[in-house]
Amino acid sequence: MMQVQLINEEFSRLASSNERPEVERLEDLHRKAAESERLRQNFDLRTTPEDGSQRMLNALEVGTRVPIHRHLRSSESVICIEGCLDWVFYDEFSRLASSNERPEVERPNMDAGGPVHNGEVATDESSFVETARLRVCPREGQYGIQVPLGAWHSVVVHEPSTILKAKDGAYGK
Repeated sequence: MMQVQLINEEFSRLASSNERPEVERLEDLHRKAAESERLRQNFDLRTTPEDGSQRMLNALEVGTRVPIHRHLRSSESVICIEGCLDWVFYDEFSRLASSNERPEVERPNMDAGGPVHNGEVATDESSFVETARLRVCPREGQYGIQVPLGAWHSVVVHEPSTILKAKDGAYGK
């Protein structure tokens, strides 16, 4: 028989990973985020390590730094459960200026903001220009966003927020 699991405010041990934080409620996830250096904490929603997708709850606190980055193997679907955030999109300044110079990007995908798997992180953010800023806030009727494959973006957190994030491909691969 197929195992069906409900995800609600009181959740626990949806997957069998020892790397996951011990959380039973969204408040626990936010407490762990507030205590972490990065001011964010994810909770893996995959049910087996063999699951080849990325599905996670992510608690983000005000002041978390999400560097300008892009995903090269998948678009990104995000639903905001609570809170208020802006997704900020960028274009490469040198591309806009029709120059042959390209912004410097870092590989492997790590910086002070943490890893960006299967993508690139901009090391010189001054080489980018903001092209769009989209608010995601359930109170305002804006519940989620679809980030296109290859789109340079970052996130600005206006209040403690919880998002459900999904992408193709296993995390870290």
